Amino acid sequence: MSTTTEHTPESGDPLDSGPPTRPVPRLIQNEATTEIPVHLLFRDDPAPVSVPLRPAVVARRQGTGEQPRLRRPAAAAPRPAAAVDPDLVESPARVLPGAVGVLAGLGGVAGGLATSWWAGVLPSLAVHALRLPASAGLGPAQWAAYAGAGALGACGFAGLARGVTGQARVLALFGRYRGTVRRTGLLWINPLHLRRRVDVRLRHWRSEEMPAADGSGVALRVAVLVVWRVRDTARAVLGVEDHEGYLRECVEAALARVPVEMPGGVRGSVEAATDALTRRVAADAAGIGLEVFAVQPVRVAYAPEVAEAMHRRRIAALDAQQRATVLTSVVDSVEDTVTRLTMRGLVELDDYERKVLVRDLTVAFCSGRTGSAP
Repeated sequence: MSTTTEHTPESGDPLDSGPPTRPVPRLIQNEATTEIPVHLLFRDDPAPVSVPLRPAVVARRQGTGEQPRLRRPAAAAPRPAAAVDPDLVESPARVLPGAVGVLAGLGGVAGGLATSWWAGVLPSLAVHALRLPASAGLGPAQWAAYAGAGALGACGFAGLARGVTGQARVLALFGRYRGTVRRTGLLWINPLHLRRRVDVRLRHWRSEEMPAADGSGVALRVAVLVVWRVRDTARAVLGVEDHEGYLRECVEAALARVPVEMPGGVRGSVEAATDALTRRVAADAAGIGLEVFAVQPVRVAYAPEVAEAMHRRRIAALDAQQRATVLTSVVDSVEDTVTRLTMRGLVELDDYERKVLVRDLTVAFCSGRTGSAP
């Protein structure tokens, strides 16, 4: 196979005046290899001509021994957020002071009394005592005045509401969100608005036992304490049917994904599980306007189907740990005894006698430790 081609300069070529250069090598290339300059196979040129390389093997061919090109793992797609209407955001509702409603109600009552005097409905004793003029009787005008006064009084008194600290009211008019009332004191709200009361105080909820698993996949039953509050009343009330039930489902889903360790296990495992649970539940509940501060396991137990087996395993592990501790203590005691006897010159022992002494001391110490153990 021809590997190189020579460049023959012609007359008038600007290369004639320069020093002789090595001919540019051809490249070995096929459909599955990188372009390789031939001069790299024969390193006789101290300054080879650099040739740009194109991408390497695209895929591995069966039976060729070629290494496949490393591919970057595709980034995991982020989890979609809760599908809540982005336009549904809490906004303050338009309300009036309660004095306005009181004045309107009193105005309606006064209008009704005036209309009754006008229509002559007041008792005759009151007419004579007040020396009122003769009445005009009940006619269309009097009925219209009654209707106006009654509507004014009913609207004034029916719109009165008492705002309480820690509670809010979500207002809706004909199915459309009209705002949230967080003010306290006596207020007047449009009587046509549908009001839904929401508790916005800091709340805690202790769950019932939920299924979970530890890092090894052993089934557990976990009860958690959730500290939370409603941050966006519009999304919590109108964005989901039951925000408390939604929070309960978020906690159960998080327990299915986050391993929970038994108390007394790996140091920091409880804190790590608490942080992981809090992050996951807070991210899932943020879409419906809930703010989660902590999700902490308060009771962790093995599931009934594995409780007996895990109890036996735990007892065996504790027994093995105790035996290892006793054996270590006995070996240290024997070593210390033999060393002190030898260093003080009380006995002179050869290898056989040393082994016999170590054996007898070990048996004696083990018998004493085992007998004194509860």
